Amino acid sequence: MTSKDYYKLLGVEKNATKEEIKKAFKKLALKYHPDRSPEDKKVEYEEKFKEINEAVSVLGDDKKRQQYDQFGSAAFSGGTGGAGFEGFDFSDIMSQFRSESFGNFDNIFDHIFGGSTRSRGARQRRGSDLLFETEITLEEAYSGVEKTVPLNKLEVCDECLGKGANKFESCHHCKGSGYMKRTQRTPFGLFQQTGPCPYCHGRGELPQDSCHSCGGEGISRKKKKIEVSIPAGVESGMRLRVKGEGEVGENNGPCGDLYVQIQVKEHEFFEREGNDLHLTVPISFSQAALGDEIEVPTINGKAKLKIPAGTQTETIFRMQNKGMPSVHGSGSGDEMVKVRVEIPKKLTKKQTELIKQLKEEKPSKSFLKNIFG
Repeated sequence: MTSKDYYKLLGVEKNATKEEIKKAFKKLALKYHPDRSPEDKKVEYEEKFKEINEAVSVLGDDKKRQQYDQFGSAAFSGGTGGAGFEGFDFSDIMSQFRSESFGNFDNIFDHIFGGSTRSRGARQRRGSDLLFETEITLEEAYSGVEKTVPLNKLEVCDECLGKGANKFESCHHCKGSGYMKRTQRTPFGLFQQTGPCPYCHGRGELPQDSCHSCGGEGISRKKKKIEVSIPAGVESGMRLRVKGEGEVGENNGPCGDLYVQIQVKEHEFFEREGNDLHLTVPISFSQAALGDEIEVPTINGKAKLKIPAGTQTETIFRMQNKGMPSVHGSGSGDEMVKVRVEIPKKLTKKQTELIKQLKEEKPSKSFLKNIFG
């Protein structure tokens, strides 16, 4: 019988590490998976798939790899005292590949090698995250604010502390160990695997009663309120993470997190762009022509702004550090004040005479345009 070159089948060197063998196996198993084969190559893919499984089953086991290196693949053929691949049904392995959705090959790798790692206790799962949306004012975003977040979520039962019962006895199925051995036929013969006891779910004990508070579930839905600190400078769409305030995990797994999403209300006067605030204020023709010092609102009060003589309408003045603080604590934005010259709709006699005097002085067309629009 011709000896098979398992190293060549997997495309690895003879001194390849187990991790390199595992990586090569994953790549080839994904490529030649029968469920991915073209219609005219199903038989070819299935045979190739069996070959790489056969190769990795030997090279992935230190003892069998040593036998292979010494005697070749004949050490594992029928009639030589080995486990025998000829006529072996790989359908159970192939079906497990299908159930793993072409991606989780670590479990398949352990399956082929008859992994014997003890897994005491049922598998823990992280709890679900929660999302809460809250609306704040621009003033609150400027200074920071404390918000009360009402929650209605699953938490560990206070009465049974998540066990689902108050009285337990040792599990007679696993004799209190929490795990059971399972014998499985593989290409090399019978292998034993260890997993959580299906009766006590790996706890090693069985409940003798049921918690009245949670009905034996170990978890219960509770209403609670928590205080969340919203930092100064937050913007709409930002999310704050409160670790561990999500729902409780399965089998005493870690809790999920709470995410608080911020929505900043539109302001009556200010428009925000990043950390800058934009504001439009009206001024009179005389203030624009002669200059003045006016009082303008800021997000946290008022400030003085000097209007130089000859200011044109729509001119923008920058007031440094009068904008929003950075949420990262690195300075503040500016306040951008746009002045708009207002022309009165009704004039007094005195105002009319003054305007006539200006008209007689024949100002430039551009000057008049700036004044009257």
